[in-house]
Amino acid sequence: MEILRSPREIGLMRKAGLVVWEAHQIAGRMVRPGVSTAEIDRAIEQLFAERNVVPLFKHVPNSSEGKPPFPAATCISVNEEVVHGIPGPRKLAEGDIVSIDTGCKLDGWCGDAAATYACGKVSPPTRKLLEVTRDVLHLAIEQMGRCRWWSEVATQMERFVKSHGFSVVEAFVGHGIGRDMHEEPQVPNFSGRKIRRTADFRLVPGLVVAIEPMVNMGRKTVRQLPDHWTQVTRDGRPSAHFEHTVAMTSKGPDILTAGPLGETWT
Repeated sequence: MEILRSPREIGLMRKAGLVVWEAHQIAGRMVRPGVSTAEIDRAIEQLFAERNVVPLFKHVPNSSEGKPPFPAATCISVNEEVVHGIPGPRKLAEGDIVSIDTGCKLDGWCGDAAATYACGKVSPPTRKLLEVTRDVLHLAIEQMGRCRWWSEVATQMERFVKSHGFSVVEAFVGHGIGRDMHEEPQVPNFSGRKIRRTADFRLVPGLVVAIEPMVNMGRKTVRQLPDHWTQVTRDGRPSAHFEHTVAMTSKGPDILTAGPLGETWT
């Protein structure tokens, strides 16, 4: 069941969202050949320290018992890496695509967002992958203001992605967000026919969700690397990931991780 937030609580989440937006401004400027993923992570963690916010991702427990917690403030996934990539010494190269996911908690309220950045010039098919993944996120936000149930939005998302010859990752979904990073409901990015009726939810004022489509150039299936975190496409083809924290209000959907003037990086 969805958790509904008051206008005051949504306003507090907006403050966290602005810090996440700042983090992505830093990330976008840093993505270039020769920069390591660890350097980007350190810069974002430094911002979080300066803003006196808590990094949401750092020390998150592993879903597998006995495996290491996540070690960084950001997930940075390159090329065929879909999500949960661990920042490290890897240096970015011309033509890479770099998915950066990060979030923070400010005064007890969370914000979470992701974007995939092109490192220099990328191939036309890869550029198309980024555009479609970005556009399907904006399609979802737009349709939230027109549909009654999330399953209606999710069906349109999958239809849009498939119409461009790509596939939607089904192993991971978005989520409710508020006091905690992961709250109910789960927010799938694929057809409503695959969503159990009991798992669907209404699009009503007070709902706050993190919508995060992950789109693969090839097949939808993924596998985990031996680091116990990084997920990659099984066929080795590129993947893209975009995310915003979005609140439903009496006036329609409001992107809480947009910039101070409502601008987004996507």
